[in-house]
Amino acid sequence: MAEQPLPQSLDVLLASIEREWNALIEVVNRLAPEQMIRPDSGGWSPKDHLAHLATWMNYMRRSYLGGEPSHTALGIDPQKLKGLDEDGINAIIFERNRGRSADDIRAELKNAYREAIRTLTTMKFSDLMKPFKEDDPKKRPVILWVLGNTSEHFAEHRAYMERALNTRDP
Repeated sequence: MAEQPLPQSLDVLLASIEREWNALIEVVNRLAPEQMIRPDSGGWSPKDHLAHLATWMNYMRRSYLGGEPSHTALGIDPQKLKGLDEDGINAIIFERNRGRSADDIRAELKNAYREAIRTLTTMKFSDLMKPFKEDDPKKRPVILWVLGNTSEHFAEHRAYMERALNTRDP
């Protein structure tokens, strides 16, 4: 999560998320079908990045904002989840979505975005500024996890997809 000033209102937060969303979708819309499924040097295609974004956005909405247990929100057995770090979770997300079509994943991403925005617009900004965990000595607010699973995450993965735009067929 970035070390930048936090949005000071729900409107500013939503504008930040929308700005990065629009930038992401602009790049996605420029990708040819063959580029959407071509893996990068890390083994992920743009389609895989979009599935990743959709999963984490849904997780943020369901768990961080909705209070569902992590294993339920991620659809991972609770005992298995206990032994996983973020990379392990991401590997499960990758495998779970590997055989899906780019169109299906794009539709899921758009739905995840709509639902995240719908949920955020019903919240009080003051609730987003409350500590995510009461026992956190740093008292980091929920909004950090919202930004980390929306605008900041969009920008991070957009950079990978921009490289796909500049990659020619071998």
